[in-house]
Amino acid sequence: MDLTDIPDAVDTSDTDPPDFSDWDDLGDALKGGSTRERMLDVIVQLREPRKVSTIANQADCDTETARDYLRWFAEMGMVRELSERPVLYARNESYFRWRQIERIQSQYTTEEIVAELAEITAQLNTYRDEFEADSPDEVSLREDTDTSIETRWEKLSEWQTLEQRAELLDVARRQQDPRSPSERASG
Repeated sequence: MDLTDIPDAVDTSDTDPPDFSDWDDLGDALKGGSTRERMLDVIVQLREPRKVSTIANQADCDTETARDYLRWFAEMGMVRELSERPVLYARNESYFRWRQIERIQSQYTTEEIVAELAEITAQLNTYRDEFEADSPDEVSLREDTDTSIETRWEKLSEWQTLEQRAELLDVARRQQDPRSPSERASG
């Protein structure tokens, strides 16, 4: 089969695609699911401390329900309760970092992690050479170059993302259980 062939199971009728234009906003498309799922979605997206009422509104639930879930998520370590009045909740970045490292370790062998880290390190070195800097934070977008600001910003954003990935991979490598992911899963 050629990659451009359409499999027999695919509906090729002339039906119109779904109309998404009648949604008021993207938030409407994401509503639904259990309260726990909606609360988790809000927590994952928290970038700064929020009041319980704000979180409840975003999760489309009442304040008391949100407060109960937030206490539970705090006990799990996913959020931190800030002792202010009103009480604010913030995403616990160290918890989510730990989860990313755990996921990497459970899905990849040490050899795969090292190979990915080597590839990312090569990309990072390319950016360091291109911008003649050790870090994207050292590069000014205002410098007079032949490259547009948008292009430089995109490259610097990718560089920053690669730095974060490399750091996670390196930590995962250093803490890796020497057994394969399947051996770790079986006990």
